[in-house]
Amino acid sequence: MKDILAKAAQIKLVVFDVDGVLTDGSLFIGDDGQEYKAFHSRDGLGMKLLRKSGVEVGIITARTSEVVKHRMENLDIEYVYQGRLEKLPALKELLAKLELTFEQTAYVGDDVVDLPVMRQVGLAIAVQDAHPLAKQHAHWQTPHGGGRGAARDVCELIMEAQNTLDTQLKPFLI
Repeated sequence: MKDILAKAAQIKLVVFDVDGVLTDGSLFIGDDGQEYKAFHSRDGLGMKLLRKSGVEVGIITARTSEVVKHRMENLDIEYVYQGRLEKLPALKELLAKLELTFEQTAYVGDDVVDLPVMRQVGLAIAVQDAHPLAKQHAHWQTPHGGGRGAARDVCELIMEAQNTLDTQLKPFLI
Protein backbone atom coordinates (compact mmCIF):
# COMPACT_ATOMS: atom_id res chain seq x y z
CA MET A 1 0.00 0.00 0.00
CA LYS A 2 2.95 2.32 0.62
CA ASP A 3 3.84 2.12 -3.10
CA ILE A 4 0.24 2.98 -4.07
CA LEU A 5 0.19 6.00 -1.75
CA ALA A 6 3.51 7.18 -3.23
CA LYS A 7 2.03 6.96 -6.74
CA ALA A 8 -1.18 8.68 -5.61
CA ALA A 9 0.80 11.54 -4.07
CA GLN A 10 2.08 12.47 -7.56
CA ILE A 11 -1.33 12.61 -9.25
CA LYS A 12 -2.53 15.91 -10.74
CA LEU A 13 -5.31 14.46 -12.95
CA VAL A 14 -7.78 11.62 -12.43
CA VAL A 15 -9.65 10.33 -15.46
CA PHE A 16 -12.70 8.13 -15.03
CA ASP A 17 -14.43 5.82 -17.48
CA VAL A 18 -18.22 6.04 -17.13
CA ASP A 19 -20.06 2.75 -17.79
CA GLY A 20 -18.95 0.24 -15.18
CA VAL A 21 -16.98 2.85 -13.19
CA LEU A 22 -19.26 5.81 -12.45
CA THR A 23 -22.24 3.53 -13.07
CA ASP A 24 -22.71 -0.17 -12.41
CA GLY A 25 -22.63 -0.76 -16.17
CA SER A 26 -26.38 -1.17 -16.57
CA LEU A 27 -27.94 0.62 -19.53
CA PHE A 28 -31.62 1.47 -19.22
CA ILE A 29 -33.17 2.37 -22.56
CA GLY A 30 -36.79 3.48 -22.81
CA ASP A 31 -39.20 2.69 -25.64
CA ASP A 32 -38.43 6.14 -27.04
CA GLY A 33 -34.70 5.35 -27.19
CA GLN A 34 -33.90 7.60 -24.22
CA GLU A 35 -30.97 6.26 -22.20
CA TYR A 36 -30.89 6.30 -18.41
CA LYS A 37 -27.99 5.65 -16.04
CA ALA A 38 -27.68 5.68 -12.26
CA PHE A 39 -24.78 7.51 -10.62
CA HIS A 40 -23.78 7.23 -6.96
CA SER A 41 -24.12 10.55 -5.13
CA ARG A 42 -21.07 9.89 -2.94
CA ASP A 43 -18.94 9.58 -6.09
CA GLY A 44 -20.07 13.03 -7.21
CA LEU A 45 -19.17 14.61 -3.88
CA GLY A 46 -15.81 12.85 -3.93
CA MET A 47 -15.06 14.26 -7.37
CA LYS A 48 -16.01 17.76 -6.22
CA LEU A 49 -13.79 17.48 -3.13
CA LEU A 50 -10.90 16.14 -5.21
CA ARG A 51 -11.15 19.13 -7.54
CA LYS A 52 -11.29 21.49 -4.54
CA SER A 53 -8.07 19.88 -3.32
CA GLY A 54 -6.32 20.86 -6.57
CA VAL A 55 -6.54 17.67 -8.64
CA GLU A 56 -8.20 17.91 -12.06
CA VAL A 57 -10.91 15.42 -13.02
CA GLY A 58 -11.75 14.19 -16.51
CA ILE A 59 -14.01 11.67 -18.21
CA ILE A 60 -13.22 9.49 -21.21
CA THR A 61 -15.96 7.14 -22.33
CA ALA A 62 -16.58 5.02 -25.41
CA ARG A 63 -20.30 5.75 -25.45
CA THR A 64 -22.03 9.07 -26.08
CA SER A 65 -24.90 10.00 -23.80
CA GLU A 66 -26.84 13.13 -22.90
CA VAL A 67 -27.15 11.72 -19.38
CA VAL A 68 -23.35 11.82 -18.99
CA LYS A 69 -23.24 15.36 -20.37
CA HIS A 70 -25.84 16.51 -17.84
CA ARG A 71 -24.21 14.73 -14.89
CA MET A 72 -20.76 16.14 -15.66
CA GLU A 73 -22.18 19.65 -16.10
CA ASN A 74 -23.87 19.26 -12.71
CA LEU A 75 -20.48 18.34 -11.18
CA ASP A 76 -18.65 21.14 -13.06
CA ILE A 77 -16.39 18.58 -14.77
CA GLU A 78 -14.91 20.46 -17.70
CA TYR A 79 -12.92 17.71 -19.42
CA VAL A 80 -15.45 15.28 -20.90
CA TYR A 81 -14.57 13.10 -23.90
CA GLN A 82 -17.47 10.98 -25.16
CA GLY A 83 -17.65 8.57 -28.09
CA ARG A 84 -13.98 7.63 -27.73
CA LEU A 85 -13.63 3.87 -28.12
CA GLU A 86 -9.89 4.49 -28.48
CA LYS A 87 -9.25 6.32 -25.24
CA LEU A 88 -5.49 6.81 -25.45
CA PRO A 89 -5.64 9.57 -28.12
CA ALA A 90 -8.24 11.41 -26.00
CA LEU A 91 -5.99 11.17 -22.96
CA LYS A 92 -3.02 12.46 -24.94
CA GLU A 93 -5.13 15.47 -26.04
CA LEU A 94 -6.10 16.17 -22.44
CA LEU A 95 -2.54 15.83 -21.15
CA ALA A 96 -1.30 18.25 -23.81
CA LYS A 97 -4.04 20.74 -22.90
CA LEU A 98 -3.20 20.55 -19.18
CA GLU A 99 0.57 20.25 -19.72
CA LEU A 100 0.72 17.08 -17.63
CA THR A 101 2.45 13.72 -18.04
CA PHE A 102 1.23 10.14 -17.91
CA GLU A 103 3.03 9.77 -14.56
CA GLN A 104 0.91 12.58 -13.09
CA THR A 105 -2.28 10.85 -14.20
CA ALA A 106 -4.53 8.24 -12.62
CA TYR A 107 -7.06 6.36 -14.73
CA VAL A 108 -10.01 4.38 -13.41
CA GLY A 109 -11.39 1.63 -15.64
CA ASP A 110 -13.30 -1.61 -15.60
CA ASP A 111 -12.88 -3.37 -18.94
CA VAL A 112 -10.44 -4.31 -21.70
CA VAL A 113 -11.10 -1.09 -23.68
CA ASP A 114 -9.43 0.73 -20.77
CA LEU A 115 -6.19 -1.26 -20.94
CA PRO A 116 -4.29 0.93 -23.45
CA VAL A 117 -4.70 3.87 -21.06
CA MET A 118 -4.22 1.88 -17.86
CA ARG A 119 -0.90 0.55 -19.15
CA GLN A 120 0.44 4.11 -19.68
CA VAL A 121 -0.58 6.10 -16.62
CA GLY A 122 1.24 6.59 -13.33
CA LEU A 123 -1.64 5.09 -11.32
CA ALA A 124 -3.94 2.55 -12.99
CA ILE A 125 -7.03 1.69 -10.96
CA ALA A 126 -9.65 -0.99 -11.55
CA VAL A 127 -13.01 -1.02 -9.81
CA GLN A 128 -13.71 -3.99 -7.56
CA ASP A 129 -15.97 -5.73 -10.11
CA ALA A 130 -13.78 -5.05 -13.16
CA HIS A 131 -12.89 -7.53 -15.88
CA PRO A 132 -10.02 -9.82 -14.76
CA LEU A 133 -7.60 -8.30 -17.31
CA ALA A 134 -8.32 -4.79 -16.04
CA LYS A 135 -7.62 -5.99 -12.51
CA GLN A 136 -4.42 -7.69 -13.65
CA HIS A 137 -3.06 -4.45 -15.13
CA ALA A 138 -4.16 -2.19 -12.27
CA HIS A 139 -1.86 -0.87 -9.58
CA TRP A 140 -4.82 -0.76 -7.18
CA GLN A 141 -8.42 -2.01 -6.97
CA THR A 142 -11.21 -0.10 -5.29
CA PRO A 143 -13.03 -1.71 -2.36
CA HIS A 144 -16.38 -0.85 -3.99
CA GLY A 145 -17.78 -1.78 -7.37
CA GLY A 146 -18.51 0.52 -10.28
CA GLY A 147 -21.44 2.84 -9.58
CA ARG A 148 -21.35 1.80 -5.92
CA GLY A 149 -18.81 4.23 -4.50
CA ALA A 150 -15.68 3.22 -6.42
CA ALA A 151 -14.99 6.77 -7.62
CA ARG A 152 -15.24 8.03 -4.03
CA ASP A 153 -12.68 5.36 -3.02
CA VAL A 154 -10.29 6.76 -5.64
CA CYS A 155 -10.83 10.39 -4.66
CA GLU A 156 -10.26 9.68 -0.98
CA LEU A 157 -7.15 7.57 -1.70
CA ILE A 158 -5.57 10.42 -3.65
CA MET A 159 -6.55 13.08 -1.12
CA GLU A 160 -5.20 10.91 1.71
CA ALA A 161 -1.90 10.44 -0.15
CA GLN A 162 -1.67 14.19 -0.76
CA ASN A 163 -2.63 15.09 2.83
CA THR A 164 -5.74 17.01 1.72
CA LEU A 165 -8.49 14.63 2.85
CA ASP A 166 -8.83 15.98 6.39
CA THR A 167 -8.98 19.56 5.08
CA GLN A 168 -11.72 18.63 2.61
CA LEU A 169 -13.78 16.76 5.25
CA LYS A 170 -13.31 19.29 8.04
CA PRO A 171 -16.21 21.60 6.99
CA PHE A 172 -18.60 18.66 7.45
CA LEU A 173 -17.42 18.04 11.02
CA ILE A 174 -18.27 21.47 12.43
